[in-house]
Amino acid sequence: MGSDALIYAYFFVGGALLLLVLLGIVVSFILPSLNKISKQFFISSFSVLALSIATYVIDIAIYTNPTLDWLGRIIAFFETLLPSVLMPLLSVYVLLCCGKSIRKSPTFYLNIAFCASLLVILIVAQLTEGIYYFTKENEFVRGNFYWVLIVPILALIVTNLVEIIRYRKMLGTKYFIAFLIYLLPLLVVMSLQAFISVFILIVVAISISALSMFSIIMVDQIEHHARQQREIAEQRTSIAVLQMRPHFIYNTMTSIYYLCEQDPEKAQKVTLDFTTYLRKNFNAITGKEPIPFVEELEHTRAYLAVVKAQYEDNLLVEFDTPHTLFRVPPLTLQPLVENSVKYGLNIDSTEPLRVSVKTEKVDNGSVIIVSDTGPGISNKDNGEPHFALNNIRERLSAIKGTLTITQNENGGTIVSIYIPDRS
Repeated sequence: MGSDALIYAYFFVGGALLLLVLLGIVVSFILPSLNKISKQFFISSFSVLALSIATYVIDIAIYTNPTLDWLGRIIAFFETLLPSVLMPLLSVYVLLCCGKSIRKSPTFYLNIAFCASLLVILIVAQLTEGIYYFTKENEFVRGNFYWVLIVPILALIVTNLVEIIRYRKMLGTKYFIAFLIYLLPLLVVMSLQAFISVFILIVVAISISALSMFSIIMVDQIEHHARQQREIAEQRTSIAVLQMRPHFIYNTMTSIYYLCEQDPEKAQKVTLDFTTYLRKNFNAITGKEPIPFVEELEHTRAYLAVVKAQYEDNLLVEFDTPHTLFRVPPLTLQPLVENSVKYGLNIDSTEPLRVSVKTEKVDNGSVIIVSDTGPGISNKDNGEPHFALNNIRERLSAIKGTLTITQNENGGTIVSIYIPDRS
């Protein structure tokens, strides 16, 4: 019963490891944040590892079955060969991560040479009992020269250790630690295998080491992907700022030109408001962190002051902002108000456009509400999506905020922004 229990335990361990490795293959295949090189490496490595674990499970199933002695020899052959294939794959991955040429790398050719040596030794082992052999009961027995089989495997591991130590600065701390976690347990268990049989530990060490390495690199690449997305959002913000509507600037400068003669005092005020608007816009290019809401409010007021100078009674603005003690991403409120003006203002209409900006404190956060009496915002602008709104959503998502758009029952649009409290 004790022997049966041990075999069941081995089956359980092998099955669990096989499921974990197969899961690693699936995750490697579908995870979008993994770059192409990492994806190919992990899919290849986990596939080889899955085959290695499968041979281990088959070996347990046919152990001591004399009718399957031929299958036992084949399984023993691949049980030893397959794990060694992982080392050239690792060598190639390290070289590609460091931007090195594979053809010019002596480490890669050493890996191939050691794998070839192992293959030759395994072939010789089929012809002699000096390395290993099978009894009539299909039991595996180590020969006096079994250690010869272990030498190329240890050489493969040491060669790759030397390679990652050599390129540790180029790899970075996380990758260097990940590769050490992969190789050092293998070095220990293979050294033990030269003297005592610890094959179950080899299978466990390879699987856990590979999955640990995968986890570290996956987390690092997810973080890198998140940083890239933030940078893209910031670049889009910069582009949006730099691509201010030319006709708005032209109309503003024209209005200032005529006001200089008609109403010099008003011309000075509009010039000051326009300067504030431009300064806030350009400051937003370099601003990455959330800013006090009062600054965004000042930016919005400056924009509306410039617009009102041009359209006067056609635009009525109401501010109800008693709550201002919170922070928002740059260019959150101003583009929303600009959208309301852009889509709602109609100088030929007898009714003025009314724009309202409100704030309120809610549980665990703050809310900004921008509403207007215009015709509403369509899903697209001249055939293109609303980049300003998408841009705001992306920057809000970075702080776990939200933006929702609804249509007013009496006409117009209501845009609500939720800003969570900073923890």
